Amino acid sequence: MEDDLGRAFADALSRRDFEEISGLLDPEIDFRGLTPGRTWEADGSRAVTEEILPMWIEESDQIERVISVERDSVADRERVAYRFQGTNPDGAFVFEQQAYFTERDGRIDWMRVLCSGFRPR
Repeated sequence: MEDDLGRAFADALSRRDFEEISGLLDPEIDFRGLTPGRTWEADGSRAVTEEILPMWIEESDQIERVISVERDSVADRERVAYRFQGTNPDGAFVFEQQAYFTERDGRIDWMRVLCSGFRPR
């Protein structure tokens, strides 16, 4: 199931489908993220899908292609890595994120994400 969760998260994020992501997250998720220059923290799926992820991929960021999605496990945690390319008003970009997570009752209940930041291509 964790394999499906990680891939589903990456796929939904590439489409900015925050409603679908909300269904993948436990309502009480412990979420932390690190992007260039900022840390992000949320306790609860609503904060993740309404306050954090829309800031990471804004409406003007058009994801054109999912370059790769990889998954693996580290002991009792799952890892999903995904790389997207797209465009926005600043030009063409590529970015990658590494996410580690655990699941409870078929939903992600703990997640840590590290982002490369949008890099020009």
